[in-house]
Amino acid sequence: MNLSKVRIEIGLPAPLRLLHVSDTHLALADGRDGERKQALAARRSAAFGKEGDCLRYFSEAVAYARNCCDLMICTGDLIDFVSAKNLDTAKEMLSGTDYFFAAGNHEFSKYVGEAVEDEAYKLDSLPLVQRYIGNDLRFASRLVGGVNLVAVDNSYYLFRPEELEAFRREVEKGYPILLLLHNPLHTDALYREMMVNRRNECAYLVGTPEELLEPYPEERRSQQRADGPTLAFIDYLKQQTLVKAVLTGHLHFNFDSVLYGDVVQYTAGGNFRGDVREYEIV
Repeated sequence: MNLSKVRIEIGLPAPLRLLHVSDTHLALADGRDGERKQALAARRSAAFGKEGDCLRYFSEAVAYARNCCDLMICTGDLIDFVSAKNLDTAKEMLSGTDYFFAAGNHEFSKYVGEAVEDEAYKLDSLPLVQRYIGNDLRFASRLVGGVNLVAVDNSYYLFRPEELEAFRREVEKGYPILLLLHNPLHTDALYREMMVNRRNECAYLVGTPEELLEPYPEERRSQQRADGPTLAFIDYLKQQTLVKAVLTGHLHFNFDSVLYGDVVQYTAGGNFRGDVREYEIV
């Protein structure tokens, strides 16, 4: 397990320890899932390291969270695709563990890369997956140690008006907020890291300005172009002093960058290779 420790100072009376796990990408299937999904599991497992690595690394993270932290937070892609074996395994491994979950795009993927990921596609899997996760996958909040953890589904690079209204209600409660998302929000530093340093075809970020989408392939440009509700959510967020940090995943490497003011966006690396982050909130 590759543990990265971060201290976040927000003025709590007593420290709060959170273990941040993201992008485990469990890729499992059995006879209940059919031959096509079993073949998919074999291909996708090979893409995420040696056989059994994802299970081992996630087991280590769960054990560490139980023994050393107040809560485990997961920012999505715990499973790589929807299968009976993936969902059963995830539920079993999380059983008895105190956790809080923000959904990733792979939580709703039936066959990876098979279709356009839109709202209709998500809703086809959401009711099933929801039965295996302990908090609402679209929007959830939880008060822990004087901090309001707020998990918002932006797994397809968009926010809906419903999420903005729910987020406003959380801000009105008056507690310091840690915002959990799967997809990171655009920062110039993260965009540069993705496009220049890592030479990706796109940055895989939410709210990237239109002019910076120009180098993207058309499919990626269309997928990651912010709509009105998404821009409204981001504009509102950037006015909120109660938000103390934004915790994300999706990109499979650790990265910290200032989102606005003194609010830092912390991106967790891929748990499929053992990466986890521990936050000491004080």
